[in-house]
Amino acid sequence: MALNVVGIVCALASEARHLGPTVRLQVPSLASLADGTLVAVTGMGGSAAAAGSRALIEAGATALASWGMAGGLDPTLDAGAILLPTEVIGSERQSFNTAPAWRDRLSCAVAAFAPVRGGRLLTSARAIGSVADKAELFRATGAAAVDMESAAVGEVAARHQLPFIAVRVVVDSATDVLPRAVTAAADNEGHLQIWRLIGALALAPNELAPLIRLARRYRAANRSLAAIARTGSLAPYAVSPAPDARLP
Repeated sequence: MALNVVGIVCALASEARHLGPTVRLQVPSLASLADGTLVAVTGMGGSAAAAGSRALIEAGATALASWGMAGGLDPTLDAGAILLPTEVIGSERQSFNTAPAWRDRLSCAVAAFAPVRGGRLLTSARAIGSVADKAELFRATGAAAVDMESAAVGEVAARHQLPFIAVRVVVDSATDVLPRAVTAAADNEGHLQIWRLIGALALAPNELAPLIRLARRYRAANRSLAAIARTGSLAPYAVSPAPDARLP
């Protein structure tokens, strides 16, 4: 039987840590979980996610997952809401369907710990920070949330005819402003540089309150990623369970 290896793309190391202990591989930015699942921490953005996806395939991945946080567009979703979308839409409105059986099996497992939403996930080339912009995207696309990587992962998976899912939790809700200080303080790999953050807040001190509020939302999102991780690795849900030979 062919070996099934799941490759997981994470923009940030803080998102990947919920997946469990990893062993670094010789390929830069790639690591392996105990069950052989491959993990790529790529930094933010579609180009980085696509490069990480290709590296995972070259390392042996036969299925791809996009994992991490997203901004809420649907006003009914609070921080920490779990989204396993049926469809991912790119910034140019290209569409990538997620693998139904994989998504459904994982959704059933996660639902034992927390509610799960389906629907659409939008991928944007930039961070969506204002409440007005979020509302406009929700009206235009019907997407429940927005991230910056999943469509790129879906495109690579489609090109190689591999199963694909996205696992996202909401960090900033549709009614939350994403402070510009946060995006200004992030480096190319998605790490937050404190000196940049201090400098950005010095220029816009009115963003301190939204930043404190975002910190609370971030804790809720982390709890949700941890809840998903409690179901175990994504790998067992990627393939149908083998029939029990002992059953008649």
